Amino acid sequence: MKPTVFTQTDVEVLDKKTLYQGFFALEEYRFKHKLFAGGWSQEVSREVFERGHAVVVLPYDKNRDQVVLIEQIRFPALATSKSPWLLELVAGMIAPHETPLEVAHRELQEESGLVAQNMHFVNSYLASPGGSTERFYFYWAEVDSSKAQGLHGLADEHEDIRLHVLTREDAYNSVVAGKIDNASTVIGLQWLQLNYQQLV
Repeated sequence: MKPTVFTQTDVEVLDKKTLYQGFFALEEYRFKHKLFAGGWSQEVSREVFERGHAVVVLPYDKNRDQVVLIEQIRFPALATSKSPWLLELVAGMIAPHETPLEVAHRELQEESGLVAQNMHFVNSYLASPGGSTERFYFYWAEVDSSKAQGLHGLADEHEDIRLHVLTREDAYNSVVAGKIDNASTVIGLQWLQLNYQQLV
């Protein structure tokens, strides 16, 4: 007997209330859902952080076997990290009128000054489904890493970005050593390590 596969129709949303609306939003949901053992759950209340969806771009020079990472301050990391300046992949939020591919090209140029020779969609994944609806759309961009230089970012968004060009191996070793520990960058560099031989 095959196990039951639940879908959206197996959740009943009873109420939704906005608790906070600023740059991000916090919504309170009351809902019921079907149970693995049969029947329905009691009413459940959850707060959900609504921050929209985002694109993540891994700039990779397959000819030189190098990746381009960006470094910028991430204030929330101050609570648990030795330094809140993190090495990351290029990333940005998707506006309502934009497609993920458009955002991938725009953010790559804004945050690194690079233009993709080709942009390849890899997959999408949920960032923190226990508390947020945010989904990341992950691309890898074919770039010329020799052109990666200077400081970048939009002043009106308070971005102050420095570039780092690392070999693929050094970038992956930074993940293994725990020097790179933000989720989207860890996922992207692990994916590259598993798949780089198929990209050349």
